[in-house]
Amino acid sequence: MWGDPIAHSKSPGLHAAAYRVLGLDWEYGRRQVSAEAFGSAYDELDASWRGLSLTMPLKEEAFRVAVTRDRHAELTGAVNTLLLGDTTAGFNTDVGGIVDALAEAGVARAASVRILGAGATAASALVAVSEIGAERADVRARRPERAAGLNALGERVGVAVRSQPLDAAAHPVDLTISTLPSGTVLDERTATALAVDGGALFDAAYAPWPSSLAARWQEGVVVSGLGMLLHQAVRQIRIFRHGDPLVELPDEEAVIAAMRAAL
Repeated sequence: MWGDPIAHSKSPGLHAAAYRVLGLDWEYGRRQVSAEAFGSAYDELDASWRGLSLTMPLKEEAFRVAVTRDRHAELTGAVNTLLLGDTTAGFNTDVGGIVDALAEAGVARAASVRILGAGATAASALVAVSEIGAERADVRARRPERAAGLNALGERVGVAVRSQPLDAAAHPVDLTISTLPSGTVLDERTATALAVDGGALFDAAYAPWPSSLAARWQEGVVVSGLGMLLHQAVRQIRIFRHGDPLVELPDEEAVIAAMRAAL
């Protein structure tokens, strides 16, 4: 796992647990790599490397070095998994991780969605909700002008996107997805307004938990980012094992159980 910062990452434990069940003699570690240092670090990799997991701020850097990219990566402009070999293949497993985490919590469909934040994770969230039937997405950001890319992405995936400030008047939605940074504390009036008629809540943050927003949620399912972390990692391991995020692992139920215990 490469990123900056990286010390907090739970991914090494998740992958190690899966490799033990699968009987793979693989190692998965963490390395602090800045966006500026990514190019030189990538060029140093040799044939002993199977792939890379990337977190912020390297998802755009990884997108640029990928020779081929899956649909989710192409849509979002972000790659969090690189499969190395004769050519470098890039994947975005965050989209599938969100879909899988929602399905596990019983949220298989949502026609109207509110997305908090306008960064790379928000783009993955928008693609994810398009795959569970979203028709409308209300994007909330401190600087709504930053959501221009999400407006264009919405057109590509068939979701009507409206960008507004975080404290704009709220309307009922089926699902709220927060991609705000861990530890974000919204003012009481804004948080309360978002929590009323906000439907189910998926919060990409998981430390500390409950998040400030989750603690205020009044009704509906509440899902932490640990579900996304787990399921995007499952898809990463499928890629490292099979080269395809949709090909299940041998005895995948046991793999997932071991990974969940590692959280």
